[in-house]
Amino acid sequence: MPQLTLCAVLGSPIAHSLSPALHRGAYAAMGLDDWRYAAIECDEAGLPALIDGLDDRWAGLSLTMPLKRAVLPLLDEVSPLAVAVGGANTVLLGGGVRRGDNTDVYGIVRALEEAGAGKPGSAIVLGGGATACSALAALQQLGLSEATLLVREVTRAGEALAAAERLGVAAAVQPLAQASFEADLVISTLPSGGADAYAERIAASAPTVFDVAYAPWPSPLAEAVRRAGGTVVGGFEMLLHQAARQVELITGRHDVPVEAMRAAGLKELAARS
Repeated sequence: MPQLTLCAVLGSPIAHSLSPALHRGAYAAMGLDDWRYAAIECDEAGLPALIDGLDDRWAGLSLTMPLKRAVLPLLDEVSPLAVAVGGANTVLLGGGVRRGDNTDVYGIVRALEEAGAGKPGSAIVLGGGATACSALAALQQLGLSEATLLVREVTRAGEALAAAERLGVAAAVQPLAQASFEADLVISTLPSGGADAYAERIAASAPTVFDVAYAPWPSPLAEAVRRAGGTVVGGFEMLLHQAARQVELITGRHDVPVEAMRAAGLKELAARS
């Protein structure tokens, strides 16, 4: 019997993750019958021991909060993009080497391009965490050299400002509660419900809004933007495309079945609702 190839998503909490459905959907469509993908509850304190305990069956890991930054000191190699963003959501394992990469940026770019919103002239990012850093990198890849960061507490924007500097993006920080939302594109990286109080103001100010939340969907922010006639991009699309890129990196194959992954992810979301 062939040896199984193992992969998993790590994070805390992890039960809500759609990554198992997406990756397993890819494996099934690609005929990778000997590949397995699990969800493992793991916090920052437990990460070093968990990674040290992986044997040669392991091909790769997906990382969600709060591990994207915590993993960096544990890696042998880190891609320039992950260094710039300040976080890796992907770990490639093989040959005794741990390589970190970031596919969140790719996911954001592809989601915006699919929605026809890949050429914004101005942008606002809500939040200052790891996803906000990836959003800044995505905006840089889409041709923007400046952006506004709106955060609940200006003093907690240090990581995002550092990422912006590494990326060469001029970032102005403003308190969320007092902000204007006038921009071609608003990207909300806030947790589910975090932008609800500003939904109508955002919808009245920005023609395109990307809400990285995906459950429940549509979010109040998405509904407000649709009522106003704007373009809405949802977090599921980002999650789908970042996972597809992960599958490509981990398997080394370029025939990743994005539509099969989309179907698997939507089926899982429907089963939860």
